[in-house]
Amino acid sequence: MAFSNQFSRLFGKIAHIRFPQTIQIFINRFYINLFKIDLSEFDSYEKYSTLNALFTRSLRTPRYIDTKPYNLISPTDSLIIESGIIHDNKALQIKGKSYSIPQLLGEFNTDFNTYSFINLYLSPRDYHHYHAPCDLEILEAHYFSGKLMPVNIPSLHKNDEVYRFNERVVLKIRMRYNQQILYYVAVGALNVGKMSFLFDDRIQTNAQNGDSIWKYDIPIILKSGEEIGTFEMGSTIVLIAQANWVVKTNDFVKMGQEIATLPDNQ
Repeated sequence: MAFSNQFSRLFGKIAHIRFPQTIQIFINRFYINLFKIDLSEFDSYEKYSTLNALFTRSLRTPRYIDTKPYNLISPTDSLIIESGIIHDNKALQIKGKSYSIPQLLGEFNTDFNTYSFINLYLSPRDYHHYHAPCDLEILEAHYFSGKLMPVNIPSLHKNDEVYRFNERVVLKIRMRYNQQILYYVAVGALNVGKMSFLFDDRIQTNAQNGDSIWKYDIPIILKSGEEIGTFEMGSTIVLIAQANWVVKTNDFVKMGQEIATLPDNQ
């Protein structure tokens, strides 16, 4: 196992330790100040009994969801690293570097050149839950073991095909509006203790169990904005869909904000 994976597992264990209250409050305040976290939508820092509880904090009141039958909302609070149209079955990781969509998804029998992509980066300061971008049915979940390289901007400039070499979970989804397929990729990263998925607790990441796939004969049905899971720390969501993005690279988007419109079913 790579050192980054071992370090991330250790970091995840430390983040779950419940220190005495005065020490934990100091840790929480240090982390909040370090990353300039805005807690206006969340409980105050004294309420979190572990660093992991702070990482995975829930919204105090529900967020407004700008959902329409024909759109996608942002599944996360995140920075858009890149977005655009797929060419030669490749997408931009960051300017100057690309990655293979078939290898990212483990899907080699589909022509992705009619699809678009968007890379949504969650920093350590962001809300770490990820949500459904539209009314949908989850058909499959595919876990790929891999590295846990950082997914921040310096790492994306330095390393080739970070998203496809990193640990990830690929959800194959049918959108209710037009019955087209959307791929929803939760990418692991350095210091992400694990990723959790509310609809299936069999999906265990950073767990040394090798690749796995789950197919749902009865699809998992979610409404737009419903929670799918949580990153323990920051990471990236990649969406691959036949969609028209209404946001652009370097925009910061909030979960619930419209990011794309969908074509009618042809």
